[in-house]
Formats: sequence, C-alpha cells, structure tokens
Amino acid sequence: MGYACPVCDAEQADAEHLANHLAVTAALGRADHRDWLEEHAPDWADRGPEDLGTIVSEYAPEIETPEFESGHGHEPTFEDELARQSRGPGRGALTSEAEGVLEEARELTRQMQAGDAESDDRDGTDGEPEPESGENENA
Repeated sequence: MGYACPVCDAEQADAEHLANHLAVTAALGRADHRDWLEEHAPDWADRGPEDLGTIVSEYAPEIETPEFESGHGHEPTFEDELARQSRGPGRGALTSEAEGVLEEARELTRQMQAGDAESDDRDGTDGEPEPESGENENA
C-alpha cells in the first residue's frame, strides 16, 4: 500500500516517499505543495523524511501501488525523482528553473563521486576503512 499525494494525486510508494515528494516539490517553488505543507506541517522544512512522512500520511489517501510493490529492478536516483517531480504544467517538460536545479544536482553528484575516488586513490584503499590500531584482525 502506498499513498496518493493530497495535492496532485502523484502515487508514492510509502509515507517517506510521500514526504520527499511534497518537500522537494515545495522547495522547487510549487506553491500548491508548499501551501499544503504550511497548513498541515508548519515546521516541515525542519523535519526528516521519516518524521514528516508520519504527519503527511495521515492526510493522504492510501492506494494500491503495484508498480512500486513489484519493483523496478533499481531504486530511482535523487536526480530521477527530482526530474519526475519537477515537470511543468502539462507534466511533460521540465521548467527552466527545475532543469537548472537538476543540472546542479547532477554536477554536485559528479563532484562528490570524483572526490570519493580521489580520496581512495590518495590513501591507497578501495573505500574500505582501515582497522584501527590495536584491533585484532583475526577476531
């Protein structure tokens, strides 16, 4: 069971996804989502997805979500979700503002991934933490 967004009826897999949908859409400037959050969860910007999900799911209709329950083979990335939720008025094309935000998110993700790879190269690890000195590696 999932939820339909109480503002736009977008299907969400669970309460946490519903919270993310509402918050991201509001943060991208959709006044209808922001106004709804201000009314039902005035401190929404200070809450995490799990906590906000508990609040917003009380107001959202529960729906069957076979698309989510059967799985897609992979979890959508942040950028996938941002693009899906940022569609303009016909829900077809991204608004220019949303396209800019999406490109910035992609670039930050690339920088973060490149930084992680460089850090691993410098310390000669494959991303696994080194055992702390004095730890018995055979334990």
